[in-house]
Amino acid sequence: MLDLYTQISSLPLGYNHPELIKAVQDPQNLAAFVSRSAIGAFPPNDYLAKLQSAFLCVAPPGLSQLQTMMCGSCSNENAFKAMTIAYRVKERGTAQVTQEELDSALMNKAPGCVPYTIMSFTGAFHGRTLGCLATTHSKAIHKLDVPTLDWPIAPFPKYKYPLEENLRENDAEDKKCIAAVEELFEVYKKKGTPVCGVVIEPIQSEGGDNHASAAFFRDLQQACKKNSAAFMIDEVQTGCATTGKMWCHEHFDLPTPPDVVSFSKKMLSGGYYYSDAMRPDQGYRIYNTWMGDPSKLVLLEAVVKVILEQNLIKNAQVTGAYLKAGLTKLSKQYSNICQNVRGLGTFCAFDCSSVAQRTKFMDAAKAKGLHLGGCGEKTVRFRPTLLFQNHHADIALNIMDAVMKEQN
Repeated sequence: MLDLYTQISSLPLGYNHPELIKAVQDPQNLAAFVSRSAIGAFPPNDYLAKLQSAFLCVAPPGLSQLQTMMCGSCSNENAFKAMTIAYRVKERGTAQVTQEELDSALMNKAPGCVPYTIMSFTGAFHGRTLGCLATTHSKAIHKLDVPTLDWPIAPFPKYKYPLEENLRENDAEDKKCIAAVEELFEVYKKKGTPVCGVVIEPIQSEGGDNHASAAFFRDLQQACKKNSAAFMIDEVQTGCATTGKMWCHEHFDLPTPPDVVSFSKKMLSGGYYYSDAMRPDQGYRIYNTWMGDPSKLVLLEAVVKVILEQNLIKNAQVTGAYLKAGLTKLSKQYSNICQNVRGLGTFCAFDCSSVAQRTKFMDAAKAKGLHLGGCGEKTVRFRPTLLFQNHHADIALNIMDAVMKEQN
């Protein structure tokens, strides 16, 4: 079986990589697996050094602060808290907190609990914890029967393909969506629930591998600055080299770094990088017992070493271009099955004509030895390991060609 879904995009080096097995078997690492530390209070002696060799050495350009967590949802949930705290501290203008704020916070009341909001986008997926669900809009079943928050939801661009043939239409779509963002800032400010932060995926993954232009992201960041809101990029699925950059937002040539970048999946542990301005003013404001996992840090240290030594970021660029070219060829041969090919690096996708068509195609591909993932309404997504090369792409393309030929 050729697995191009890799446990929902969470295996950076595939199954049973020798460097990871070596790390697990190293006696010096056993304590990380057997005696788990409560990192926030009692970090291991070598913890700072390992943070450097696993996380900080591949940090998004311009971001030197790091908060480790367990998973994607808790990473985003705590990043939301960091954005609201930073907004309130700036608004308050002093580090001093009143007794009234402390007392009212315990009762879920103002002024201790603030009425701030976080803007998200249609089609987004940021997790399944309570706050994250208020920013998740990909599938109704995720949110059904769960209380939520009145937070603004902006439209994510919906492009026409091929992109090069629809430049004017897609540019107009960008402008329409940015105008909606600006309007929501104003609406929620007038409601007394100002937007303190905006969260967005560089490619909407669960929502259907939806892309937006670099210009859209630059304009969105500018709108955030104009409205004193934090700009957060959720790289839980797109991070760790798969798009041909260590971090997908590096493709956008942003004039300044994002305020927050969250991660998980291929990074094996969760967390977020952030700017100095997002650093909480007091300890224990962003906290839980585990604050990450030292055993995953051991594994990630090995993963990052392999990525850098074997130049796997470049590999994702080369192999991704090869895979995308092959998919584009298939889309011309079988346009009723394979449509709207898109991707950055190996983070590729195409649409089928219907949900039923996608199910039929993926089932047949799996029967022939190719495991793929679905997302959105009718999208097929590719999430190979960072070791994926052209000869692997040939195997996948040949199987898909055979299935499409049968189903055409």
